[in-house]
Amino acid sequence: MAEHTSSSITIEAAPADVMGVIADFGRYPEWTGEVKEAEVLEKDDTGRARQVRLLLDAGAIKDDHTLAYTWTGEHEVSWTLVKSQMLRALDGSYRLAPLDGGTRTEVTYQLTVDVKIPMLGMIKRKAEKVIIDRALAGLKKRVESTDR
Repeated sequence: MAEHTSSSITIEAAPADVMGVIADFGRYPEWTGEVKEAEVLEKDDTGRARQVRLLLDAGAIKDDHTLAYTWTGEHEVSWTLVKSQMLRALDGSYRLAPLDGGTRTEVTYQLTVDVKIPMLGMIKRKAEKVIIDRALAGLKKRVESTDR
């Protein structure tokens, strides 16, 4: 199995509020930084995104990719890469754990990235860590702001 990188953060909000922000792909460009466009291509029977196209611009890395999402209950979502110009794999998940009777949430983000160009493993892990840390910080700021 491929190595992955993960990190966690505590957010001062209920899991449903956190998942609401995670599931609102149309607003990703407002808080993620690197995502410039997000388009839900397909939804499941419950109305949750099943496939999403994301246009990424992270300076030196620009990519147009599609991810397939799997929702597990109310506290977990995972994704896998469907197609990409620069990536071979982009697998990840958000797992939410209620804290303090559900008034706070521990969010764990796990990510595995494999690029089509050759890259040392330690550089790849560092890139994953940067992506995760930025995503968690952006998610925390977005959820805890009054403008969700």
